[in-house]
Amino acid sequence: MECLSVSEIIKKIEAEDIFEAVASDYSFTIKIDAYVPYACGAVHDGHQFRKELWENCIHTAYERWYEEDPETKNMVKSHPIVIAGCDSRFEYDLNRTPEEAVFDTAWGKQLWHKPLSEAMKAKSLQKHANFYKVVHALIKTLESKFGFCTVYDMHSYNWKRWDREVPTWNLGTSNIDNARFGDVVESWRQSLSEIKFPNGIKSTSLVNDTFQGNGYFLKYITQNFKNTLVLATEIAKVYCDEYEQIIFREVVTAVEKALITRIPEHAAQVYDRFKS
Repeated sequence: MECLSVSEIIKKIEAEDIFEAVASDYSFTIKIDAYVPYACGAVHDGHQFRKELWENCIHTAYERWYEEDPETKNMVKSHPIVIAGCDSRFEYDLNRTPEEAVFDTAWGKQLWHKPLSEAMKAKSLQKHANFYKVVHALIKTLESKFGFCTVYDMHSYNWKRWDREVPTWNLGTSNIDNARFGDVVESWRQSLSEIKFPNGIKSTSLVNDTFQGNGYFLKYITQNFKNTLVLATEIAKVYCDEYEQIIFREVVTAVEKALITRIPEHAAQVYDRFKS
């Protein structure tokens, strides 16, 4: 892995170089093993939280971890193109607009002892902007090369906070063209429902049940690129103990192994359908 500036990363993408890099400010990673018509994203995987914010933050490290999406990068790490956030969404949220990316409150609780200065906010928002410069370059290159691409936008959610039965997998589709993509959304939902978990965990999948796909990552790509489908794919946190902060490694590995075949198979189906 290399440490590269945003401009260096973009140049490599535009030249269709094979590389793996962390951004020079250590805010995100990108890996390209081959140029293929699909990519995986894990924007909420990160837990880093820059030190100058520590004393001012009311939320504990556990409270931050609870609302993040740990292990979502590991679930897709084997795929040729993976971009993932390194920083906590409590510093800035890559899945929200720049105007909403730096929180004042988070999940009903004040986040800061004292309001952040504009300089502090600007430092966070520069990281947000840098990430989307690279996303833009990546999708532009994939669309230009292949004519169509699919982005698997991986998330997780805290299923134990719900007071009803919720699905193991949820697809959020409210901001994509469902008339155009409905069939391949359904085939992805069906594929996810067939994944076998250890420890007796059942696999169910629904569309727009717990979340509707309102994230900025999906919206940004969808609004700027007409031939890219973003599939907001959320797994319930059956792969960890939400309250004890324990990761069930065997479950994470089972998901990763299942997605090794299911994502490229689905991406090939989508590409064959829409490449023209």
